[in-house]
Amino acid sequence: MSGTPPVVLTVAGTDSGGAAGITADVATIGHLGAHAACVVSAVTAQDTTGVSAVHPVPPDIVAAQVEAVLGDLPVTAVKTGMLGSGEVVALIAERLGHLPLVVDPVLVATSGAVLGDEEVVGAYLEHLLPAAAVVTPNLDEARTLAGHDAPPEELAEELAGLGCAVVVTGGDEGGTDWVAVPGGSAVPLAHEHVDTANDHGTGCTFSSALAAALAHRPGGGRLPDADELTAAVRRAAAYTTHQLRAGSGWRLGRGRGPIPHIPPATETEEIA
Repeated sequence: MSGTPPVVLTVAGTDSGGAAGITADVATIGHLGAHAACVVSAVTAQDTTGVSAVHPVPPDIVAAQVEAVLGDLPVTAVKTGMLGSGEVVALIAERLGHLPLVVDPVLVATSGAVLGDEEVVGAYLEHLLPAAAVVTPNLDEARTLAGHDAPPEELAEELAGLGCAVVVTGGDEGGTDWVAVPGGSAVPLAHEHVDTANDHGTGCTFSSALAAALAHRPGGGRLPDADELTAAVRRAAAYTTHQLRAGSGWRLGRGRGPIPHIPPATETEEIA
C-alpha cells in the first residue's frame, strides 16, 4: 500500500473469544486498507457458546478515549457496535455525529444474550440514529428499534425516516439486504447466502467493511449519496460473504464459530 490510509474509528465492546466486537472491527478495517483506531465501550466475557459477563466502560473513560483519538488522528469514518449504556449512546452521537457514522445497533448477541436494554434502544432512537449516516440492523434488531414486526423493506423505510440510511441485513433470513435512504423506497440488494455455522461476528464484520468503504470515498462528506451507499454496501457484503465462505470448514469453539479475520486471498483484494 502506498500513501497514508484513511482512519476508521470503531467504538465497540471486546470479545474474549476473538470473534466479534473490537477484534472483528480492527481486523476488517485493516484488511480493507484503512487504519483502525478504537474506543472500548464494554468488556465482555464470552466464547462461541455465549456471553457470561458484561462490564460497561464508564462514560467518562469512553469520552477520554474518544478525545484521545480525535485530538491526534484525522478520523474519516466511524463504526459503532455494542455501546453498553444509553449515556454512552448519547455521548457518541454528540461527539462523533459530525463524521460519517455507521451504526451497528448491537442489542442481542448471536447466542441470544441481551446487550442493549430499553434505555439503550431509546437512546438509539433519540440520539444516535438521527446522527448516523447508515444504520445496519439485522431483522430482529430492526424490529426492536421499530417496536413492531413488519417485512424488512418496511422496517428499513420506517427507520430511514429518522434521517439515516438503513441497511436491514439478510443474515439467517436469506441472501438479500434491504437498503433505504430518507424519503426513498427500500431497494433489495441480493448476495450469496453462505450456509455455515461459523458466523459469530458477521454483523461486526459487515458494518466495519461498510465504514471502510465509506472512508475510501473520493469525495468524502458525512452522508453518502444513494449511488455511493449502494456501492459501499455491495463491497461490504462481498467481503463478508468471502470471509464466511473461507471459514465454512473451520472447527473452532463449541458453539457458533468465528467468521475468519485472516486477510483475504489475493484474488479478492480488489474488494477493498
